[in-house]
Amino acid sequence: MKIRSLFYYPVKSLAGIATDTLTLDRFGPSYDRRWMLVDGQGQFVSQRRYPSLVRIKPALRDGQLMLDIPGHGTLAVTQGTREREVTVWRDQVAGALEASGSAADAISAFLGCPVSLVYMPETVTRPARHESLAGTHPVSFADGFPLLVTSQASLDDLASRLPGYGDMRRFRPNVVIEGAGAWAEDQWQVMGLGDVRVRMVKPCSRCIMTTVDPDTGDRSPIGEPLKTLASFRRTSDGVMFGVNGVHENTGTLRVGNPVTLIDSEE
Repeated sequence: MKIRSLFYYPVKSLAGIATDTLTLDRFGPSYDRRWMLVDGQGQFVSQRRYPSLVRIKPALRDGQLMLDIPGHGTLAVTQGTREREVTVWRDQVAGALEASGSAADAISAFLGCPVSLVYMPETVTRPARHESLAGTHPVSFADGFPLLVTSQASLDDLASRLPGYGDMRRFRPNVVIEGAGAWAEDQWQVMGLGDVRVRMVKPCSRCIMTTVDPDTGDRSPIGEPLKTLASFRRTSDGVMFGVNGVHENTGTLRVGNPVTLIDSEE
């Protein structure tokens, strides 16, 4: 097995960036979901309600976050100094910093509702939560875990049942593995991704965001591919695609790196 592709998402729920290398820091992939949109109450805003968010394209230029916002051009995003408490699912995160500049106003105009952009600074520690985890594994504004790992063979199996839906971007992974059998990830426990050791925590339950076309921002009127996926991948915890994981050391992942299975009892 080897790493087929790598992605990161500088702003939660906006478009992702494909890359040949992905450096992992204490939060997970560097720059991944360190920014997030929130409403006036500090609740996170996502494609679940605003699918057109996927049309906003982020880029990093010498460490500077730039957002290409349809109808508003490309704007720089810089962290400000005003602190806010924000909410990501059940987590209350204190110490987030509001962005300065006009990007949030442009996104608000694009969406037709007021939103703010907030940043998670190094001083914040939001821990991943699962009964199997020992110690603290910090996570950014991702839904719950630093890494989402998927299998190309599993996507190919889904696409064979539902032609036209073989786009991995719908599932927003960080790491895509090739060379494994379809749905082999159900059994993965501890893996070596190059020199980085990753502990798989739980299968990833999928939501309506998978029905959003990653190019147009249009939601499938028939609920695909989630509907077909649910016909054979539903469990008591939801409809599963991919595995959430935590990294046990920092390092750099590269496309083409070998992937090895490690005895979880080591």
